[in-house]
Amino acid sequence: MPGKAAGRQKLKYVDAIAQSVGFLGPVFSASILLILLVDGASGKSAGAAAPLSVLLATAGVLALGWIVAQFAKRIHTAGSLYSYVTAGLGVRIGGATGLVYYLGVLMLGSALGVYIGGYLHDTLRTEFGTGLLPVWCWQVVMLTLAVSIAYIGVHISIKAQLVLALVSMLVLVGFFVFLIVHAGPANSAVAFTPAASPDGWSGVLFGVLYGVLLFTGFEAAANLAEETEDPGRNIPRAVITSVVIAAAFFLLATYSQVAALSFDLREIQAAIGSGQSPLVFLGGPGDGFGSVALRRVLELVVLLDMVAVYLGVVVSASRGISAISRDGWLPKRLAVTSARRGTPAAAIGVVTIFVLAWIVVSNVAARPFGDGPGYFATFHWVTTFGGFTLMVVYLLLSLGAVRGLRGHRRPASVWVASTVGAVLTGGAIFGSLYGVPAPTVWAPCSSLIVFAVVLAVTAARRRPAAG
Repeated sequence: MPGKAAGRQKLKYVDAIAQSVGFLGPVFSASILLILLVDGASGKSAGAAAPLSVLLATAGVLALGWIVAQFAKRIHTAGSLYSYVTAGLGVRIGGATGLVYYLGVLMLGSALGVYIGGYLHDTLRTEFGTGLLPVWCWQVVMLTLAVSIAYIGVHISIKAQLVLALVSMLVLVGFFVFLIVHAGPANSAVAFTPAASPDGWSGVLFGVLYGVLLFTGFEAAANLAEETEDPGRNIPRAVITSVVIAAAFFLLATYSQVAALSFDLREIQAAIGSGQSPLVFLGGPGDGFGSVALRRVLELVVLLDMVAVYLGVVVSASRGISAISRDGWLPKRLAVTSARRGTPAAAIGVVTIFVLAWIVVSNVAARPFGDGPGYFATFHWVTTFGGFTLMVVYLLLSLGAVRGLRGHRRPASVWVASTVGAVLTGGAIFGSLYGVPAPTVWAPCSSLIVFAVVLAVTAARRRPAAG
């Protein structure tokens, strides 16, 4: 029954924040996704203007966060954005949105499930001369860990996310401050101008796609509305608090790293070309500013945060799949919960199978997704697909806010948030399509095709009865 999962104990405000921040994965995003934000390997680049892309993304996400918070005061279901878009744009568009939203979440979870195994294997091989297990083994081990914790209970998952995220974020905040201090007189506001991007505004807007992707999951707390005490108060607060925490962290992370690399795209690409993330490169000896010991600490905290993200994705995706199945958009049997644990066992099974499928693809058929290690090429493409899909959902959320929040005591604020959210997500969608070469552009195009097909199917169906 709603609200009685996971040991029948209601979640607190801090637990809801932990779910959103855990899904966000600030450390993982600052380390790994920054590569996609600043590098020109996919045809476009924010380059050293990455902080500007993040700042623009922050404005859009704050608007989206405000919209989510207002909806969360009215709607207390596990379906979160799916329920909110339904309120704004109708049942059929809402149903299509729910299906593609959780497909996007599953894709992002699969991307991480693929990447985390490769990261573990390659890090161990670089640091200690052996990967211990093949990449696919690490991928399966980490997937087993994530789904097992999610099945046992959301309280355990939430507490694990909170500890892992906090420890890793505190370590990195200290390191980022060190980088800014080390840059000294070289610190500059150029990173907040389009001139720092090799592609100008086009590159900055392309960077906004990944800038918003940094925040992906900010709304994850809303998936726990049925399991949180006083959701009308605690969920909105948790969403906004998570966005503010993440925004401050991401701006500090992007600025400090490009400042340490002299705001030079060639330096940034050289750091990426070293086979490490810019973060780990900067923490190492030689061309970096640290030592072997510091580099290993940074590698460890990135791994810990990846685990937190993985847990957050499994929790959000499973609860969302259960919610839309309960409403009749997927087979009702996928809404079945564990009689003993109260967790969405059937939906967790779907997540497991989906991620396993992409693990297989990354190991045997990754060539169409790009060059380099199979796990990274697959990660890049699948992340782009998932991020673009959520961007479309965020756009629909913005467009539907005016109708969905009718009667709000501050209608002008609704219009402003709706406009800002729509403009920023629309710009990011345009930037992720215009002039982007294959195979990267296939990801957003595939996402649009999937959405069109799902929308046609939901439009043709009779309205399902809620279960």
